Amino acid sequence: MSKQRFYDKWRIQMQNILEGLNKSQYEAVVTAEGPSLVIAGAGSGKTKVLTHKIAYLIDEKGISPWNILAITFTNKAANEMKNRIEKLIGDKSNEMWIGTFHSICVRILRRYIDRIGFDKSFVIFDTGDQKSLVKQTLKELNIDDKLFTERGVLSEISNAKNEMLTPEGYLARANGEYRKEKIATIYELYQKKLKQNNGLDFDDIINNTIQILMENPDALEYYQEKFKYVLVDEYQDTNKAQFTLVVLLSSRHGNITVVGDNDQRNLLF
Repeated sequence: MSKQRFYDKWRIQMQNILEGLNKSQYEAVVTAEGPSLVIAGAGSGKTKVLTHKIAYLIDEKGISPWNILAITFTNKAANEMKNRIEKLIGDKSNEMWIGTFHSICVRILRRYIDRIGFDKSFVIFDTGDQKSLVKQTLKELNIDDKLFTERGVLSEISNAKNEMLTPEGYLARANGEYRKEKIATIYELYQKKLKQNNGLDFDDIINNTIQILMENPDALEYYQEKFKYVLVDEYQDTNKAQFTLVVLLSSRHGNITVVGDNDQRNLLF
């Protein structure tokens, strides 16, 4: 292909990427380096900013798709993002990591989870599995399951994990409250039983990834170097664990773009 034809093709491609963006969207898309926080209401094109920015980074700035991480909150949103990016830049999008927090973390865990005492063939417990495990735990501890229902206990444990509280940390916050002290005891045994089964629950997926990255500098360096650009959709929904993961992955290069709706929830971080 001649230089002129290449240039013409590139110019048309860039027109497609930047076409239809308003002034604020354009500014967010072409701001390639450093941190960017995009706050806008529902239906205002926040995801469009992310998809077009990814296309801009690849086709205009020459960033390898391999060095870009895009995180969403649902599989549906991840698939939609993949499709939209592919329409803009073609098959190059296949080299990117685009997915939910949990799907991204599972990929990391499959490589490194043996560093924290699990086998790489670990299983992920669904809600039914978790309830059965809590039921076993309550029976073993001789705790009345009418006072401590499986659903209620799992909700408390999940909230604790989202705040990155271990059983010991949860107990420390109990301040002598009987119910919370009991749940701390349940939580501790529940975690032991999970590990005995080489299993993780949904919240462990993120927390165990954080543990691996914080305890293994080589793993952290690998992913920090790999993900030179990190983009997060629906940022207002991040909890402490998710926020910590994003900070770990993006802190070396500082090229992070997050979009969120301040009307849905305060952007706490």
